[in-house]
Amino acid sequence: MSDFTEAADPFALFAGWLLEAEKSEPNDPNGMALATVDDDGLPNLRMVLMKDFNETGFVFYTNFESAKGRELLAHSKAALLFHWKSLRRQVRVRGLVEIVTDEEADAYYATRPRQSRLGAWASKQSRPLESRFALEKAVATVALQYPLGDIPRPAHWSGFRIAPTEIEFWKDGAFRLHDRVVFRRDVPGEGEWSKERLYP
Repeated sequence: MSDFTEAADPFALFAGWLLEAEKSEPNDPNGMALATVDDDGLPNLRMVLMKDFNETGFVFYTNFESAKGRELLAHSKAALLFHWKSLRRQVRVRGLVEIVTDEEADAYYATRPRQSRLGAWASKQSRPLESRFALEKAVATVALQYPLGDIPRPAHWSGFRIAPTEIEFWKDGAFRLHDRVVFRRDVPGEGEWSKERLYP
């Protein structure tokens, strides 16, 4: 599409942009900045990897006992940012947070390398760590518990879906005259999107 601001479906537009990013970005085209807030309203921001998306939202996985896990469980709202430097594009997402189903989490967990599954058990994510050796020892301890076969998914490890109420697309323009369009709806997954073009 020559003018992306004419698009009617934000998820179809995102899918097309992601496909282009997968061809041009040297690392992690599915990388996204995730913004949450703590109990004092102070923002937190970190990079995570999107593992799935469809018309219900954008999915990533984490330890529920981590800082982001605790904040998402407490406040149920979040924002995302995809920045594809090679394409000079970004996508901003804001919305409500829901936990993925156990079936979704189990299916994704089963695709992870063995060491990553062991790490999900061993890492007390976001909490103080006395040394690298302590982490490696914890992984080795878990490995002894599961020497062969399947490693079950920990109850504290699952996925979140950000169900968007707002998706904004931005593309770099000459002389900082960028193109921006934002899609909005009041309730995630319900009703038609409204669309508005924005000044750069």
